[in-house]
Amino acid sequence: MSSTPSFSSSMDYLLIWARRLARYGAWFGGALILGAAGVITVEILIRKFFSMSIGGADELSTFALAIGSAWAFSFTMLDRAHVRIESLYVIFPTRLCALLDVVAQLLFTLIIALVAWYGFKVFAGSWSMNSRTLSPLSTPLAIPQFFWASGLIFFFLVSGLLFFRALIALCMGDLSKVQALIGPRTLQQEVEQES
Repeated sequence: MSSTPSFSSSMDYLLIWARRLARYGAWFGGALILGAAGVITVEILIRKFFSMSIGGADELSTFALAIGSAWAFSFTMLDRAHVRIESLYVIFPTRLCALLDVVAQLLFTLIIALVAWYGFKVFAGSWSMNSRTLSPLSTPLAIPQFFWASGLIFFFLVSGLLFFRALIALCMGDLSKVQALIGPRTLQQEVEQES
């Protein structure tokens, strides 16, 4: 029984590192999307004024959006910034809400496991066949798919870590920890975030 606080504090430490890595991943993804916007802007200006095309702007922006989104998912989950519908949630007792949060996190983790698995399979298939895009850039698909699949796998790991940490908190009766980890933000927290 004495190993549980040590184990949960180790998981809290992992969550701190996951949050840090997720923040860097979100910044990286955001930079990719801004870079893609810059390439698209240049492409539009070159088409408008020189009737030429640099080609591949749509391809690069697609990769940037996929990679940026995959890495932002973890950051959004750790920050509890995702949208939730809470029609009945607010009238349930705290213990039931915590249990529902843990069950929802488990189900979400299982779904993300499938998404990450198939994302990895797409990357592995492109890698093994040395697949390239059919655009003038002829980009090896394994390169952007590696970063995309890595973001999805990291998202799965973060989701699983949150589930297990919340499950431990629920079993220990620490309902406020469950709420802080995976519950929806309170109205007060939303107001503080916006101000």
